Amino acid sequence: MGRFWEAEPEWLVLWLALLAVGLTVACYVIGKIRPKPVQKEPEASKWLSKYRELHAKGGLSDEEFRTIKTTLATQLQDELRDNGKPD
Repeated sequence: MGRFWEAEPEWLVLWLALLAVGLTVACYVIGKIRPKPVQKEPEASKWLSKYRELHAKGGLSDEEFRTIKTTLATQLQDELRDNGKPD
């Protein structure tokens, strides 16, 4: 190992550049091979239906349901907008 540090600066730069390229390629390959997460969060419309049922059963007050509905309305609009776009 001591001989490595005693080498000429050009060789040190070359070896460090090769190491950096190798690490970059390894990260790229691992990123392509690694499976993507399969589990998706339920859509806002499903959440809204569940909260509507909970509200109907008395589990949520009118104010709580309105707050949730307002929050989910924005997400629902985004989902509807995204459904029209190709992936």
